[in-house]
Amino acid sequence: MTSVKLSLGFLLLALFFSDVHCWGTDGHTAVCRIAQSRLNEGANEAVMRLLPDYAEGDLGSVCSWADHVKFHYQWSSSLHYINVPDSLCTFQYNRDCKDEDGVKDNCVAGAINNYTTQLLAHKNNNLLTLSNQYNGTEALLFLSHFMGDIHQPLHVSHASDKGGNTIDVHWYTRKTNLHHVWDDSIMETEEQSFYHSNLGDLIHAIQQNITKEWADQVPEWENCAHDEPTCPNIYASESIEAACSWAYKDADEGSTLEDDYFISRLPIVNLRLAQAGVRLAATLNRLFF
Repeated sequence: MTSVKLSLGFLLLALFFSDVHCWGTDGHTAVCRIAQSRLNEGANEAVMRLLPDYAEGDLGSVCSWADHVKFHYQWSSSLHYINVPDSLCTFQYNRDCKDEDGVKDNCVAGAINNYTTQLLAHKNNNLLTLSNQYNGTEALLFLSHFMGDIHQPLHVSHASDKGGNTIDVHWYTRKTNLHHVWDDSIMETEEQSFYHSNLGDLIHAIQQNITKEWADQVPEWENCAHDEPTCPNIYASESIEAACSWAYKDADEGSTLEDDYFISRLPIVNLRLAQAGVRLAATLNRLFF
Protein backbone atom coordinates (compact mmCIF):
# COMPACT_ATOMS: atom_id res chain seq x y z
CA MET A 1 0.00 0.00 0.00
CA THR A 2 2.82 2.40 0.88
CA SER A 3 4.36 2.26 -2.60
CA VAL A 4 0.99 3.13 -4.08
CA LYS A 5 0.63 6.17 -1.85
CA LEU A 6 4.16 7.33 -2.64
CA SER A 7 3.66 6.97 -6.38
CA LEU A 8 0.53 9.10 -6.31
CA GLY A 9 2.23 11.56 -4.00
CA PHE A 10 5.06 11.97 -6.49
CA LEU A 11 2.60 12.70 -9.28
CA LEU A 12 0.82 15.23 -7.10
CA LEU A 13 4.04 17.26 -6.91
CA ALA A 14 3.09 18.51 -10.37
CA LEU A 15 0.46 20.60 -8.58
CA PHE A 16 3.12 22.99 -7.38
CA PHE A 17 4.57 23.60 -10.84
CA SER A 18 1.44 23.84 -12.98
CA ASP A 19 -0.91 26.75 -13.58
CA VAL A 20 -3.29 24.79 -15.79
CA HIS A 21 -6.91 24.99 -14.70
CA CYS A 22 -10.18 23.38 -15.79
CA TRP A 23 -13.22 24.68 -13.87
CA GLY A 24 -10.57 26.14 -11.60
CA THR A 25 -9.38 24.45 -8.43
CA ASP A 26 -12.29 25.84 -6.42
CA GLY A 27 -14.82 24.57 -8.95
CA HIS A 28 -13.46 21.04 -8.84
CA THR A 29 -13.21 21.15 -5.06
CA ALA A 30 -16.86 22.19 -4.88
CA VAL A 31 -18.00 19.40 -7.21
CA CYS A 32 -16.18 16.72 -5.24
CA ARG A 33 -17.26 17.95 -1.81
CA ILE A 34 -20.88 18.15 -2.93
CA ALA A 35 -20.56 14.61 -4.28
CA GLN A 36 -18.86 13.21 -1.18
CA SER A 37 -21.64 14.55 1.03
CA ARG A 38 -24.18 12.53 -0.99
CA LEU A 39 -22.48 9.13 -1.04
CA ASN A 40 -24.21 6.01 0.22
CA GLU A 41 -22.42 3.75 2.70
CA GLY A 42 -20.86 1.49 0.07
CA ALA A 43 -19.62 4.34 -2.09
CA ASN A 44 -18.26 6.25 0.88
CA GLU A 45 -16.31 3.19 2.06
CA ALA A 46 -14.89 2.69 -1.45
CA VAL A 47 -13.87 6.34 -1.79
CA MET A 48 -12.21 6.37 1.63
CA ARG A 49 -10.34 3.18 0.76
CA LEU A 50 -9.14 4.53 -2.59
CA LEU A 51 -8.16 8.04 -1.55
CA PRO A 52 -4.41 8.52 -1.01
CA ASP A 53 -3.34 9.18 2.56
CA TYR A 54 -2.45 12.82 1.91
CA ALA A 55 -6.08 13.57 0.96
CA GLU A 56 -7.00 12.99 4.63
CA GLY A 57 -10.40 11.66 3.60
CA ASP A 58 -11.29 14.71 1.49
CA LEU A 59 -12.02 13.91 -2.16
CA GLY A 60 -12.22 17.64 -2.89
CA SER A 61 -8.57 18.14 -1.95
CA VAL A 62 -7.43 15.93 -4.86
CA CYS A 63 -10.17 16.74 -7.35
CA SER A 64 -7.77 18.79 -9.51
CA TRP A 65 -5.16 16.01 -9.61
CA ALA A 66 -5.99 15.20 -13.24
CA ASP A 67 -5.05 18.74 -14.29
CA HIS A 68 -1.73 18.62 -12.55
CA VAL A 69 -0.56 15.33 -14.07
CA LYS A 70 -1.20 16.30 -17.69
CA PHE A 71 2.51 16.93 -18.23
CA HIS A 72 3.33 13.49 -16.83
CA TYR A 73 0.39 11.77 -18.55
CA GLN A 74 0.46 13.65 -21.83
CA TRP A 75 -2.00 11.20 -23.35
CA SER A 76 -4.66 12.53 -20.98
CA SER A 77 -4.73 16.12 -22.27
CA SER A 78 -7.46 15.48 -24.84
CA LEU A 79 -9.66 13.82 -22.21
CA HIS A 80 -10.63 17.13 -20.58
CA TYR A 81 -12.85 18.52 -23.35
CA ILE A 82 -14.92 17.95 -26.49
CA ASN A 83 -14.68 19.90 -29.73
CA VAL A 84 -18.01 20.47 -31.49
CA PRO A 85 -18.21 21.81 -35.08
CA ASP A 86 -18.41 25.60 -35.05
CA SER A 87 -21.81 25.87 -36.69
CA LEU A 88 -23.49 23.50 -34.23
CA CYS A 89 -24.83 23.65 -30.68
CA THR A 90 -25.48 19.93 -30.27
CA PHE A 91 -23.31 16.99 -29.21
CA GLN A 92 -23.13 13.64 -30.99
CA TYR A 93 -20.75 11.08 -29.53
CA ASN A 94 -19.82 9.37 -32.79
CA ARG A 95 -19.18 12.69 -34.50
CA ASP A 96 -17.51 14.65 -31.72
CA CYS A 97 -15.75 12.30 -29.28
CA LYS A 98 -12.27 12.19 -30.77
CA ASP A 99 -8.97 13.94 -30.25
CA GLU A 100 -7.22 16.30 -32.65
CA ASP A 101 -5.67 13.31 -34.42
CA GLY A 102 -9.09 11.77 -34.96
CA VAL A 103 -8.68 8.98 -32.40
CA LYS A 104 -12.17 7.90 -31.37
CA ASP A 105 -13.31 7.97 -27.73
CA ASN A 106 -10.53 10.41 -26.74
CA CYS A 107 -12.70 13.09 -25.19
CA VAL A 108 -14.15 13.83 -21.77
CA ALA A 109 -17.32 11.80 -22.44
CA GLY A 110 -15.25 8.79 -23.48
CA ALA A 111 -13.02 9.26 -20.43
CA ILE A 112 -16.00 9.21 -18.08
CA ASN A 113 -17.21 5.97 -19.65
CA ASN A 114 -13.72 4.48 -19.43
CA TYR A 115 -13.00 5.33 -15.79
CA THR A 116 -16.49 4.32 -14.71
CA THR A 117 -15.83 0.92 -16.31
CA GLN A 118 -12.42 0.74 -14.59
CA LEU A 119 -13.95 1.43 -11.19
CA LEU A 120 -16.55 -1.27 -11.75
CA ALA A 121 -13.80 -3.73 -12.69
CA HIS A 122 -11.84 -2.63 -9.64
CA LYS A 123 -14.84 -3.36 -7.42
CA ASN A 124 -15.32 -6.79 -8.97
CA ASN A 125 -11.63 -7.64 -8.53
CA ASN A 126 -11.88 -7.06 -4.78
CA LEU A 127 -8.61 -5.13 -4.39
CA LEU A 128 -6.49 -8.22 -4.89
CA THR A 129 -3.22 -6.48 -5.77
CA LEU A 130 -1.36 -3.25 -5.15
CA SER A 131 -1.51 -2.43 -8.85
CA ASN A 132 -5.28 -2.85 -8.74
CA GLN A 133 -5.44 -0.45 -5.79
CA TYR A 134 -3.29 2.06 -7.67
CA ASN A 135 -5.43 1.83 -10.82
CA GLY A 136 -8.59 2.18 -8.74
CA THR A 137 -7.28 5.34 -7.12
CA GLU A 138 -6.35 6.88 -10.44
CA ALA A 139 -9.72 5.90 -11.92
CA LEU A 140 -11.52 7.60 -9.02
CA LEU A 141 -9.48 10.79 -9.34
CA PHE A 142 -9.85 10.95 -13.12
CA LEU A 143 -13.59 10.26 -13.01
CA SER A 144 -14.16 12.85 -10.29
CA HIS A 145 -12.28 15.50 -12.23
CA PHE A 146 -13.79 14.75 -15.62
CA MET A 147 -17.30 14.86 -14.18
CA GLY A 148 -16.54 18.46 -13.32
CA ASP A 149 -15.00 19.25 -16.69
CA ILE A 150 -17.92 17.93 -18.74
CA HIS A 151 -20.29 20.24 -16.85
CA GLN A 152 -18.22 23.36 -17.61
CA PRO A 153 -19.92 24.68 -20.78
CA LEU A 154 -16.71 25.74 -22.53
CA HIS A 155 -15.25 22.25 -22.14
CA VAL A 156 -17.84 21.14 -24.69
CA SER A 157 -17.55 23.90 -27.23
CA HIS A 158 -16.10 25.05 -30.52
CA ALA A 159 -12.71 23.95 -31.79
CA SER A 160 -11.88 27.15 -33.68
CA ASP A 161 -11.57 29.21 -30.48
CA LYS A 162 -10.29 26.32 -28.33
CA GLY A 163 -13.24 26.53 -25.98
CA GLY A 164 -12.95 30.30 -25.63
CA ASN A 165 -9.22 30.24 -24.90
CA THR A 166 -8.47 32.39 -27.95
CA ILE A 167 -11.29 34.89 -27.29
CA ASP A 168 -9.59 37.73 -25.41
CA VAL A 169 -11.89 39.72 -23.13
CA HIS A 170 -11.71 41.92 -20.07
CA TRP A 171 -13.32 40.66 -16.88
CA TYR A 172 -14.13 44.06 -15.42
CA THR A 173 -10.67 45.67 -15.63
CA ARG A 174 -8.60 42.48 -15.87
CA LYS A 175 -7.47 41.15 -19.23
CA THR A 176 -8.18 37.44 -19.63
CA ASN A 177 -9.89 35.05 -22.02
CA LEU A 178 -13.43 33.71 -22.15
CA HIS A 179 -12.45 30.20 -21.09
CA HIS A 180 -10.78 31.53 -17.95
CA VAL A 181 -13.88 33.58 -17.17
CA TRP A 182 -15.89 30.35 -16.98
CA ASP A 183 -13.17 28.28 -15.34
CA ASP A 184 -12.34 30.78 -12.62
CA SER A 185 -13.47 34.40 -12.82
CA ILE A 186 -17.23 34.05 -12.36
CA MET A 187 -16.78 31.78 -9.35
CA GLU A 188 -13.98 33.91 -7.85
CA THR A 189 -16.11 37.04 -8.15
CA GLU A 190 -19.05 35.23 -6.57
CA GLU A 191 -16.91 34.10 -3.62
CA GLN A 192 -15.51 37.60 -3.09
CA SER A 193 -18.84 39.41 -3.54
CA PHE A 194 -21.18 37.17 -1.55
CA TYR A 195 -19.16 34.77 0.62
CA HIS A 196 -16.17 36.78 1.95
CA SER A 197 -13.91 34.60 -0.24
CA ASN A 198 -14.96 31.53 1.76
CA LEU A 199 -15.32 28.52 -0.53
CA GLY A 200 -16.96 26.45 2.19
CA ASP A 201 -19.79 28.96 2.49
CA LEU A 202 -20.35 28.91 -1.27
CA ILE A 203 -20.44 25.10 -1.30
CA HIS A 204 -22.94 25.15 1.56
CA ALA A 205 -25.17 27.57 -0.35
CA ILE A 206 -25.14 25.31 -3.42
CA GLN A 207 -25.95 22.30 -1.24
CA GLN A 208 -28.88 24.20 0.24
CA ASN A 209 -30.19 24.92 -3.25
CA ILE A 210 -29.85 21.22 -4.14
CA THR A 211 -32.05 20.21 -1.23
CA LYS A 212 -34.53 23.09 -1.60
CA GLU A 213 -34.72 25.11 -4.83
CA TRP A 214 -33.65 22.26 -7.13
CA ALA A 215 -34.95 19.34 -5.06
CA ASP A 216 -37.62 18.35 -7.59
CA GLN A 217 -35.03 18.31 -10.40
CA VAL A 218 -32.43 16.17 -8.64
CA PRO A 219 -33.96 12.77 -9.49
CA GLU A 220 -33.83 13.68 -13.18
CA TRP A 221 -30.20 14.81 -12.84
CA GLU A 222 -29.31 11.49 -11.23
CA ASN A 223 -31.17 9.25 -13.64
CA CYS A 224 -29.53 7.45 -16.57
CA ALA A 225 -31.46 5.44 -19.14
CA HIS A 226 -31.19 1.64 -19.31
CA ASP A 227 -29.67 1.46 -15.80
CA GLU A 228 -26.36 2.83 -17.07
CA PRO A 229 -24.05 3.90 -14.21
CA THR A 230 -23.36 7.25 -15.89
CA CYS A 231 -24.61 9.15 -18.93
CA PRO A 232 -22.02 11.66 -20.18
CA ASN A 233 -23.79 12.18 -23.50
CA ILE A 234 -26.54 14.00 -21.61
CA TYR A 235 -24.04 16.09 -19.64
CA ALA A 236 -22.15 17.05 -22.80
CA SER A 237 -25.33 17.97 -24.66
CA GLU A 238 -26.34 20.29 -21.83
CA SER A 239 -22.91 21.94 -21.83
CA ILE A 240 -22.74 22.77 -25.53
CA GLU A 241 -26.26 24.20 -25.32
CA ALA A 242 -25.19 26.37 -22.37
CA ALA A 243 -22.01 27.39 -24.19
CA CYS A 244 -24.02 28.66 -27.16
CA SER A 245 -26.82 30.25 -25.12
CA TRP A 246 -24.76 31.77 -22.31
CA ALA A 247 -20.97 31.57 -22.57
CA TYR A 248 -20.41 32.78 -26.13
CA LYS A 249 -23.38 35.16 -26.23
CA ASP A 250 -22.39 38.85 -25.91
CA ALA A 251 -18.75 37.83 -25.40
CA ASP A 252 -17.04 38.71 -28.65
CA GLU A 253 -13.30 39.28 -29.01
CA GLY A 254 -12.32 42.42 -27.11
CA SER A 255 -15.51 42.57 -25.03
CA THR A 256 -15.56 43.93 -21.51
CA LEU A 257 -17.65 41.64 -19.33
CA GLU A 258 -19.04 43.24 -16.21
CA ASP A 259 -22.12 43.09 -13.97
CA ASP A 260 -24.68 42.23 -16.66
CA TYR A 261 -22.68 39.22 -17.80
CA PHE A 262 -21.73 38.17 -14.27
CA ILE A 263 -25.22 38.34 -12.76
CA SER A 264 -26.90 36.58 -15.70
CA ARG A 265 -24.30 33.79 -15.98
CA LEU A 266 -23.77 33.14 -12.28
CA PRO A 267 -26.90 30.94 -11.95
CA ILE A 268 -25.65 28.78 -14.84
CA VAL A 269 -22.27 28.26 -13.15
CA ASN A 270 -23.88 27.31 -9.83
CA LEU A 271 -26.34 24.98 -11.54
CA ARG A 272 -23.59 23.17 -13.43
CA LEU A 273 -21.49 22.79 -10.27
CA ALA A 274 -24.52 21.34 -8.48
CA GLN A 275 -25.37 18.96 -11.32
CA ALA A 276 -21.77 17.76 -11.53
CA GLY A 277 -21.63 17.01 -7.81
CA VAL A 278 -25.00 15.27 -7.76
CA ARG A 279 -24.14 13.17 -10.80
CA LEU A 280 -20.69 12.19 -9.56
CA ALA A 281 -22.31 10.96 -6.35
CA ALA A 282 -25.03 9.14 -8.27
CA THR A 283 -22.44 7.40 -10.45
CA LEU A 284 -20.36 6.27 -7.46
CA ASN A 285 -23.48 5.20 -5.58
CA ARG A 286 -24.55 3.00 -8.49
CA LEU A 287 -21.07 1.50 -8.78
CA PHE A 288 -20.58 0.74 -5.08
CA PHE A 289 -24.11 0.14 -3.76
